[in-house]
Amino acid sequence: TALRARPAGPIPEDQTSGAPGTRGHRASALASLSGIATGVAIGATFGLLRRAGLRPGPVLGSALIGATTMASTNASIIALGGPDPRDRALTDWLSDALPHLAHGPAADAVLRALDR
Repeated sequence: TALRARPAGPIPEDQTSGAPGTRGHRASALASLSGIATGVAIGATFGLLRRAGLRPGPVLGSALIGATTMASTNASIIALGGPDPRDRALTDWLSDALPHLAHGPAADAVLRALDR
């Protein structure tokens, strides 16, 4: 999003628009916070799994974390009544998928660093 100078997508903001009143900045802030919470929750979950003995290699670990992040984000969008991600254009889907999947290697690297 930042590299392409593309504005944030409306889906997270649409998820938080159920509250009465104006959407504006509050909805955008809540959407951003929900994304951060999802990333932290996924990282914490995989941290607990590592502590329990699940220690995949860097490639598999990154893929597992990235795929779980993407799946949980899409599931929450659908559960909250948002648009089905499968109905989006490929370019839109990829623009949103790449940052979510980048979370995998970043979180995996942090978890590996904490093992030392």
